Amino acid sequence: MILPKIEHYWTGRAKGYSEVNRHELATGQDRVWLREIRRHLPAGEGLKILDVGTGPGFFAILLARAGYEVTAVDYTEAMLREAEKNAGALAERIRFRRMDAQRLDFPDGTFDAVISRNLTWNLECPKEAYAEWMRVLKDGGQLLNFDANWYHHLFDQEKRREYEADRERVQSLELDDHYTCTDIDAMEEIARQVPMSRTMRPAWDLEVLKACSGGQVRADEQVWERVWDQTEKANYASTPMFLVSAVKSAAGEGLVS
Repeated sequence: MILPKIEHYWTGRAKGYSEVNRHELATGQDRVWLREIRRHLPAGEGLKILDVGTGPGFFAILLARAGYEVTAVDYTEAMLREAEKNAGALAERIRFRRMDAQRLDFPDGTFDAVISRNLTWNLECPKEAYAEWMRVLKDGGQLLNFDANWYHHLFDQEKRREYEADRERVQSLELDDHYTCTDIDAMEEIARQVPMSRTMRPAWDLEVLKACSGGQVRADEQVWERVWDQTEKANYASTPMFLVSAVKSAAGEGLVS
């Protein structure tokens, strides 16, 4: 079980990652993301949304600002403390809970939507996580998972060359390198142990979610073009972000979102 190692790593990253989220909130990226998310959510007031792996609270904050009823969970206490701090007065409107994304402590059919960003790749049991996220959705509820093939370059020589080209591009443009400014050795050690680092996605996600929902799901592999700023595009050209979405139907048959 590597969950304690993962928690330890993200405890150390909490303050630095919080700075990244505050930058997003201050530079208009929150509006970019909210516009993208709203494209997929059902219309109406008072939607109950679960933000899984909230980290320093970026999704929770922008969704609460927009008037949604938000519950935000993370396994790392330090991340939750940063999220509450970043939320400011909005913290009273967000329900923060420490919880394992793979074992949610909510009844079946609690939420209208479940949303996550950059979490699934970092899980020891991502298949179980997807089953849990679908379980807590109401019938007709929407799952939105934004992720990428992070650290696939550890197992693929072509991806390694592309990754190194990203590092050279960032240096030539004199941008912050989002990989080397972290404890890269510790993160790569974890990445080598979690299953998603060597699994080509989103094909895997589609297969697993079809089994969870009993029907069709959708992958949008161009979402990165809409939600990333120029610094992110330079840093992560070799690992473009995708969106996997699914709708839970009353009959147990997934619908195309």
